[in-house]
Amino acid sequence: MELLDRIEDQVASTGLPLFAITLAAVPCPDTPIILTLHWHGFIKEKLAEVEAAEVISYTPVPSSALQLNERWQDLVAVDRAAMEAAWELGAWDVQRAERPGCMRPGADATEALECLQAFGSFPFGINGTNAVVADAPDADDLVEVAARRGYLMWLFRPVCSGIWGKYADDATLVGDGRRKLPCPLRPIPPTCDGRRKTIYRFGVSATPSLSGSY
Repeated sequence: MELLDRIEDQVASTGLPLFAITLAAVPCPDTPIILTLHWHGFIKEKLAEVEAAEVISYTPVPSSALQLNERWQDLVAVDRAAMEAAWELGAWDVQRAERPGCMRPGADATEALECLQAFGSFPFGINGTNAVVADAPDADDLVEVAARRGYLMWLFRPVCSGIWGKYADDATLVGDGRRKLPCPLRPIPPTCDGRRKTIYRFGVSATPSLSGSY
């Protein structure tokens, strides 16, 4: 799965630093995966389109949601791809969330919103601007499947190409905020039978007295 290549292509095309990266998948082989890149940057709103005009507001740059159509047979393969990308890009950890379908009886209303967000279908904008710019033609179908069968989401915050470099107290990183493959941790197969969270910890503090992460 060429996850890292897609991330680096987007970083090169936008020129913006990353705040976080998420992946979302339904537990059905060979279905598309949604990769969402969350940027750190702002759109300046001015009174007039001239350089000297006063800036009246700052709107966050929309996240970018991309559909990945590579074939896969086992969720462990998706897990491994997320881990390898996070490892090489210097993330402190990868957090994997297993979530049940939001159409079940008794599900909280916020679960439906979380499901939409995971697949790049955020329903609200900010100051008339979309919160997510999506190139994901099958997102609606994936949300429908996820609402019935549940889904998985991976989250990591890269040091390389991200905003976390000056905060990273991590002895495993090299000069550009990367790590060398392979990732030394093995995936833990998901169970997909309810709400569960798995954290793969990669970072090792460079300062023994510090235990926090970024």
